[in-house]
Amino acid sequence: MTQDPAGTLLSLPPPQVPTQALAALVATQWGLTGSLHPLTSERDQNHRLDTRQGQFTLKLANPAEPAPLTEFQTLALLHTAATAPDLPIPRVIPTRDGRTIVTTPDGSLRVLTWLSGTPIAHLPRTPALATSIGSALGRLDATLADFHHPAADHHLLWDIRNTPDLAPLTDALPTDLKPRITAFLARFTSLIAPALAQLPRQVIHGDFNPHNLLADPVEPARLTGILDFGDMTLSHRICDLAVAASYLIDPADPAALLIPLTKAYHQVNSLTRQEITLLPDLITARLVTTLTISAWRAARYPDNAPYILRNAPTSRAGLDALTDPSALLPQLLTACESPP
Repeated sequence: MTQDPAGTLLSLPPPQVPTQALAALVATQWGLTGSLHPLTSERDQNHRLDTRQGQFTLKLANPAEPAPLTEFQTLALLHTAATAPDLPIPRVIPTRDGRTIVTTPDGSLRVLTWLSGTPIAHLPRTPALATSIGSALGRLDATLADFHHPAADHHLLWDIRNTPDLAPLTDALPTDLKPRITAFLARFTSLIAPALAQLPRQVIHGDFNPHNLLADPVEPARLTGILDFGDMTLSHRICDLAVAASYLIDPADPAALLIPLTKAYHQVNSLTRQEITLLPDLITARLVTTLTISAWRAARYPDNAPYILRNAPTSRAGLDALTDPSALLPQLLTACESPP
């Protein structure tokens, strides 16, 4: 049998357990009853649960997700909540008998607190918001730096260090984009990957995208939620910042939001000069990753294409704006060398 180039986690569709069955399971195991409302997801089956006790998130993991990986994500949430309780992350809700995960034939089921706020994808991107994102991510990475788990070092195609593995998926790209991305993959493999391998590694969130970050619509520079720890992995710390940066590129002025983002991160979690030097290329790598995986998955699952492609226009605009990623470097270095 030929191995799927994207791996089973990205190749299998989300589970589709009937809502009534999920509600019965949650009532039995957690003692929570109410109405379930489906949420979109790339590979899991998620619902919002409205009860008299409040709102919660039900997460049924893709059956391809190994049990140790679900445990890794859950323990990371518990570690972060205990170490940095003011970070706005979901809290894990235990079952009646104290378990944090319930294993089912269709995947592992968890219940988390519901976080309120507006996804920043629907809010104006401002330097103040970029500063808040950089500060929150820097603090989260500092918190995760001493968190360890046997399942952390797993292969995830979304992880920037695995950019060369995108090559088998490039046939799904638009014809005008494929040559450019193919050339970048070759450059990444020969030049960027060896330099990246020398940089610090730790557990990272891996997906600080605008749909995973919530803010107060009245005070839009204040983050109220950090969602979706499903792409957590053991990678290079700077990759986490590169992911966040890839979604904050103003095509008219690429540095406008990237400077406050990077400076804020550096002020709470100091970056090395080597990390900053590689950041522009890693931002490009994330843009390439988003465009390639999204195109491949959308072709495979056309019914879920609008959700899968939700970040593609922003990523294409960002890639077009970064015709010379190295031009950002002097400004990034200056911002991180200047006093707060």
